[in-house]
Amino acid sequence: MDLDAITKHSALHIKPNGLILQYGTAGFRAKAEHLDHVMFRMGLLAVLRSKQTKSTIGVMVTASHNPEEDNGVKLIDPLGEMLAPSWEEHATCLANAEEQDMQRVLMDISEKAAVDLQRKAFVVIGRDTRPSSEKLSQSVIDGITVLGGQFHDYGLLTTPQLHYMVCCRNTHGGYGTATIEGYYQKLSKAFVELTKQAFCSGDENRSLKVDCANGIGALKLREMEHYFSQGLTVQLFNDGTKGKLNHLCGADFVKSHQKPPQGMEMKSNERCCSFDGDADRIVYYYRDTDGQFHLIDGDKIATLISSFLKELLLEVEESLNIGVVQTAYANGSSTRYLEEVMKVPVYCTKTGVKHLHHKAQEFDIGVYFEANGHGTVLFSKAAEMKIKQLAEELEDKKRKAAKMLENMINLFNQAAGDAISDMLVIEAILALKGLTVQQWDALYTDLPNRQLKVKVVDRQLISTTDAERRAVTPPGLQEAIDDLVKKYKLSRAFVRPSGTEDVVRVYAEADSQASADSLAREVSLAVCQLAGGVGESPQLGF
Repeated sequence: MDLDAITKHSALHIKPNGLILQYGTAGFRAKAEHLDHVMFRMGLLAVLRSKQTKSTIGVMVTASHNPEEDNGVKLIDPLGEMLAPSWEEHATCLANAEEQDMQRVLMDISEKAAVDLQRKAFVVIGRDTRPSSEKLSQSVIDGITVLGGQFHDYGLLTTPQLHYMVCCRNTHGGYGTATIEGYYQKLSKAFVELTKQAFCSGDENRSLKVDCANGIGALKLREMEHYFSQGLTVQLFNDGTKGKLNHLCGADFVKSHQKPPQGMEMKSNERCCSFDGDADRIVYYYRDTDGQFHLIDGDKIATLISSFLKELLLEVEESLNIGVVQTAYANGSSTRYLEEVMKVPVYCTKTGVKHLHHKAQEFDIGVYFEANGHGTVLFSKAAEMKIKQLAEELEDKKRKAAKMLENMINLFNQAAGDAISDMLVIEAILALKGLTVQQWDALYTDLPNRQLKVKVVDRQLISTTDAERRAVTPPGLQEAIDDLVKKYKLSRAFVRPSGTEDVVRVYAEADSQASADSLAREVSLAVCQLAGGVGESPQLGF
């Protein structure tokens, strides 16, 4: 490690005075102009992680669903997973180190993690379409090269595509070919094979309107479209030719505002969906004949997929265990439907994809989706081998079901939640089952709910337990929430500190929208009073 060279290069990527950042589920996120030093240092860290794991590591420059002026960075571990928790701590420490402490911090990380500094390192890089992303990617490359690491810059990619590339490289092609064409071919081939079985009445069921949030998803979906165009026609909206990234569009906007994005014309009963800015989230929606907007979020996506997988397992008479993982934000109706109607076990974890992903790995087939539309399905190696065996050995109808399961394995980007992958899975299932978007929506009725944000002096004043469903501090807050919940039917509410900004997030659901709104407002006021609320009183519609 040439510490003098690192110091010299670091001086070209100066840390702003007083800036403190925390590496979380989403990596680092901030205003783009504050991130140059972070990008350089994450290039350094990626090299150390690569040396330690003897693997290719990924660095993705993106701020996902954040506004266009923000940016961020996240590191991707060897099998396409999120960065290990111990290395999240190293990332935070390195990002916040003062210039004069850089050498010491790097050596500390190397010693604590037992990094063999003589090993070679290889890092792959991807970026979204933000105006700041190309320059910030160069800062990552500067960090990689000064530590002697080799790299491949994939340029513009969705976040899930970089997860895919990392996994492909570290499985030496076992997961797929580490090129964008390899990604397109793997997913589209599985989709085409699966939908050959479908019986559709007319072309209208095979057309989908896609809001791409003016982000990278539009570029990549347009490139991929001809691979599967015989099975599905997609119409792209908010494709980046005009309009700002994530502004009044995208999955996060549609989910939080519960209304369609700007820039998309919707006719009654048309299937529509929205990606977020880096295409790792998806939500569906439609307008009914009365013009009423209906959102189909991650809960209903998980329900559709897990129900279909369970049906296929019953068809092949195979007892692989399947589990659905949710967070506290999952609608209570979805949990009841899965457990009581579908007889599928449901588990709750803390918010954040890494928590769901970890829990989902405990099952032969683990289905996880956050309500915001971020999720996927994980198949254990044992399950993959069993399904492949069944597809070769079974006959007639059972073999057909086993082949469907095999294609489902290939259709999911198991390295990460992936809007493109999930879209193809959903479209295949709807076609195979002959379901309209309205019939899918009617599987169960969501309890009305409301989410609010409360600005506070210090979000760390709030701590939680029971997968974030109960507040431990400040004293008296949970008791106040319990008392408020008792006032409404079929109600529940919880609060949790944001992972990225000084706000407390409030969730409430009840038997009517008016009751859910009222409960959310009352809980928000309790947070203001007991946890140091600042600014205006919470308003609906955040």
